[in-house]
Amino acid sequence: MAPYLNVEIKAACNDPSKIRKYLMENGAEFRGTDEQTDTYFNTPKGRLKLREGNIENNLIYYERDDLAGPKSSHFNLVKVMDPTAMKETLTRCLGIKVIIKKKREIYYIRNVKFHLDEIEGLGSFVEIEAGNLLLPLSPQELKEQCVYYLTQFGIRPADMIKTSYSDMLLANPLLKT
Repeated sequence: MAPYLNVEIKAACNDPSKIRKYLMENGAEFRGTDEQTDTYFNTPKGRLKLREGNIENNLIYYERDDLAGPKSSHFNLVKVMDPTAMKETLTRCLGIKVIIKKKREIYYIRNVKFHLDEIEGLGSFVEIEAGNLLLPLSPQELKEQCVYYLTQFGIRPADMIKTSYSDMLLANPLLKT
């Protein structure tokens, strides 16, 4: 399976209701609220996480640069039918790096996925993921979509987050699960 491409941003979000309102007024499809546990495993490169939720259960491997603003993320996604067994196997094989617990609202406009996240110990965030999984778009087209919504949401450069939630949690030893 070839990796897919997302161009994505993550930003601190002081007012999720403002973004939620924009999405609903602009025809976003609300897919639901997922209570997710992301277990990150030790890997020699990239990031490998098992996502367990009531909507999404996937094993996700991705590589991306830690940059504030739109960044490319190459990923492989595998649907997991038995997340408990998968977690046990990966834990025995690789060891757990960190566990992230979050409440995530999921929205779509065409090929762009939006997350309104509430992360235990970290706060509220918005993610914009313009991806080629649903539409065959170029990296430049994906970046343009991402920048468009960044502007629509009024996200400031100071709000941009360059690392993953796992890195943010690992950076604060008092918050580790």
